[in-house]
Amino acid sequence: MVKKNFQDIELSALGMGTMRLPVFDGDDSKIDEEKTAEMVAYAMEHGINYYDTAWGYHNGNSEIVIGRILKNYPRDSYYLATKFPGYDLSNMDKVEEIFEKQLEKCGVDYFDFYLFHNVCEMNIDAYLDKKYGIYDYLIKQKENGRIRHLGFSAHGSCEVMERFLKAYGKSMEFCQIQLNYIDWSFQNAKAKTELLNKWNIPVWVMEPLRGGKLAKLPEEVEEKLCKKRPGEKIPAWAFRFLQSIEGVTMILSGMSDFTQVKDNISTFETEKPLSTEEMDMLLGVADGILSKRLPCTACHYCTSHCPKGLDIPGLIELYNEHSFTGGGFIAPMVVGTMPEEKRPSACIGCRSCEAVCPQQIKISEAMSDFASKLAKAKEDK
Repeated sequence: MVKKNFQDIELSALGMGTMRLPVFDGDDSKIDEEKTAEMVAYAMEHGINYYDTAWGYHNGNSEIVIGRILKNYPRDSYYLATKFPGYDLSNMDKVEEIFEKQLEKCGVDYFDFYLFHNVCEMNIDAYLDKKYGIYDYLIKQKENGRIRHLGFSAHGSCEVMERFLKAYGKSMEFCQIQLNYIDWSFQNAKAKTELLNKWNIPVWVMEPLRGGKLAKLPEEVEEKLCKKRPGEKIPAWAFRFLQSIEGVTMILSGMSDFTQVKDNISTFETEKPLSTEEMDMLLGVADGILSKRLPCTACHYCTSHCPKGLDIPGLIELYNEHSFTGGGFIAPMVVGTMPEEKRPSACIGCRSCEAVCPQQIKISEAMSDFASKLAKAKEDK
């Protein structure tokens, strides 16, 4: 197992995420603990020493199950990470209550790594609001030794991350972002990585395979990659990409079965960064995968002609994300922070924007479709 130095400790370069554990009958709340224990046993035996969970994973059961399984191993043989659930604004005034409950659920006296969870447009104001005392409380727990290392995860924009860093950056020891060769450009992960490097904050990676989308590619693409690196499996390309990025220390994979654990560990027996030619090839693959997105260049001609004053480029970016992902929480989360009159549903279909769009995008149709998708997602909750 490839190892990475973090301060005075040695971490496995691959960490086990516990958001997609095996379950019974497709019920996310019913974790198959026996299968999970087998996965953890193999992971521990083959050098994985970092385990990432969170308050909300598997309807709150991930912390319980992973804590119970890790009880079978010496406390100094693994590093456990969990997070304060700020993705739900109703939790903001409950930091002490939740933290104490998390220690109880995981059956530990301290957390090796603890994160502000999902810093984004929806919660940045609350995270920075001193009345909730979240930062002060977590710093106190760090001083008391109940948090060994404090960091944050982020799904928000670079601007949101910068606000957070300006307030708390001096105390942040690591940051977890969604990073893979699709999101290098698609979610501006390149700029986010550069921002963290500028702050000298090590990068923790989530969604290295984009929820499994990068585990299998179009046949002609797979043939091209296999020819370039014979014997290298397709998911491994995504991990090799990350091994090539400056600042990346921890790569988390949400493994949901034993085969995935074995394959991923096999990949991380070696570190094989991409050459410049291979990097260009893989980013070209990403461009091809993303070619069906609306080709907005953010020229903003449209915004000057919109009678409702909508941020059309911003909405198209969110629409592309929502369409490519097949749903997900990011677009609904961001749109939910907007005033009603600035959401895609506010588009009146006048097509004034389309008359000046250099890319000839059918913006009104996209806004209508986006509004429908968001409405359906809300109904399905």
